[in-house]
Amino acid sequence: MPCKEELLHYIWKFRLYPPDSLETMDGRRVEVIDPGIHNLHAGPDFFNAKVKIGDELWAGDIEIHRSSDEWERHGHHTDKTYNSVILHLSERLNRIIKNEKGQQIPQCKLSVPDEIRKNADYLIYSHSAVPCKDHLSSLPEVLIRSFLGRLAIERLERKTNDIFTHLDRFHQSWDEVFYVLLTRNFGFGLNSDTFERLALSLPFKCIRRHGDSLFQVEALLFGQAGLLEESGYREGKSGYFLQLQNEYRFLRSKYSLTPLEGYLFKRMRVRPHSFPEIRIAQLAALLQSSGRLFSLVLEQKETDDWMSLFRASPSLYWHTHYSFGKQSPESDRQLGNTSRQILLINTVVPILFAYGKKMSTESYCDRAIHLLESLGPERNVIISEFSDAGVIPRNSFETQALIQLRRVYCDTRKCLFCRIGHQLLSRN
Repeated sequence: MPCKEELLHYIWKFRLYPPDSLETMDGRRVEVIDPGIHNLHAGPDFFNAKVKIGDELWAGDIEIHRSSDEWERHGHHTDKTYNSVILHLSERLNRIIKNEKGQQIPQCKLSVPDEIRKNADYLIYSHSAVPCKDHLSSLPEVLIRSFLGRLAIERLERKTNDIFTHLDRFHQSWDEVFYVLLTRNFGFGLNSDTFERLALSLPFKCIRRHGDSLFQVEALLFGQAGLLEESGYREGKSGYFLQLQNEYRFLRSKYSLTPLEGYLFKRMRVRPHSFPEIRIAQLAALLQSSGRLFSLVLEQKETDDWMSLFRASPSLYWHTHYSFGKQSPESDRQLGNTSRQILLINTVVPILFAYGKKMSTESYCDRAIHLLESLGPERNVIISEFSDAGVIPRNSFETQALIQLRRVYCDTRKCLFCRIGHQLLSRN
């Protein structure tokens, strides 16, 4: 294993060591009354443990290493923080250890059962993106479904923390935060970071001031995206393009704006209906037609109503173009149902949940969860992997949970912290 100490923590925390195997170096039996609280930060590994060593009852902290000599190698013998340690556990006992006061600390060998070691090695060294893929179908469905519920909330809470960070940045303006979040998600993964940079470079108040003119909102967004530079569109000098260019020059001077570089937007392997120009035109139409979109989002209670909010159609030029100066078959270029669902999942749901948390209004959190549960399962590579392994999500609430499971636990091989991993590790 890359980090054996983590496995030793796991063995201690869940009492998976062989019964009656705990004995100090000087032959005293160790009885565990309470293994303590696992500490994932600086300091001893477990706080407030209770153990009986021989005939004496001890209360204090536990420190765990792979071998005894790591106690001094990590400097614990000179650190007062570790004077509270009542028991030192190691897989290999190779020296006597003392705390900063010079007091000898009882030590006990912590053995890892062969079956658990084998299972842990299998999971952590697996070549599969989902380490336990071959065994998921053998687990009780109730275990998996209950864990998915916790994972989905875990993901929402992580997104809530990101939103709170933006709130501090924008002086508690929910309109600005929603605008940045929405714009980021118009990048639909591949261009998300660049779309977020676009939003951060163009304050929402500038968009609001020109909310009565779709053309001016387009000029602001296309100009700030760096897509109106002459060098990039020599063949695109249509009347519409030149008008946008002139309008942006005026607005750029008025608001002292600094545009992005157009090359930042990725186009390789992107289908024409998802070109950055189309997404920006759709975003411009949505922002211009909706006004304070965040307020409208808060008012809705049904999935169809939220879906309809994102039905804005871009200006006529984009009905026959995928990029500047290049004709294409005519279409209204509205966002499709799949794209709107993605925006609801990644924009509306997190903002509702975060707003409910911030305002201590549980109904908004409930509404966010209900919206996820009412939307069909997402389709992507991660979901396909779990579906192939026998975990078929029933809605977007569960697909968000699976994304959280893959990115936070599977990709980082945190099987020891995963409820599914725990189930597989602790069985034969």
